[in-house]
Parts: sequence; structure tokens; C-alpha cells
Amino acid sequence: MLSQDAKAYWAANLRLLTLCLVIWFVVSFGFGILLVEPLNAIKLGGYKLGFWFAQQGSIYIFVGLIFFYAWRMGQIDRQFDVHE
Repeated sequence: MLSQDAKAYWAANLRLLTLCLVIWFVVSFGFGILLVEPLNAIKLGGYKLGFWFAQQGSIYIFVGLIFFYAWRMGQIDRQFDVHE
């Protein structure tokens, strides 16, 4: 892979990684800790939404982000012709 292609590949990888980390931070820290009181006014399955995000929601989002990252990295790998 040429140097310019390698830089573009890693830039795309870092953009994706940054996006996933920001989403993870907002959901786990923001919704689970900082915004827990306003979210507790909403009920989800009989539980307060802030409690749900702190206990389960952030885990579901994290697992979803793992699948999204793998899918998107596959696309990026094919785009830069570094796939298996």
C-alpha cells in the first residue's frame, strides 16, 4: 500500500474509532450518570430510563457498536484493498 493510501486508511479507521468512542461515552457516561435524573422521568418496561441506561442500555449499545465497527471496518478494508 502506498504511503498516501496508508494515511487515508488510518485516517478512516481513526474517524470510525472516534465516532464509536464518542457514542459509547455519551451513552454510558452521559445517559447513565449525567442525565440520569431527567431520563428517570421516562419509564421503559417498568423501569426508569436513566436506571435502564446505567444498568443495561449502555451494554446493549456497546455490543451494537462492536458489530457496527466490524461491519464498517470490513467496508473500509475493501475500499482500500486490504481485506482478507
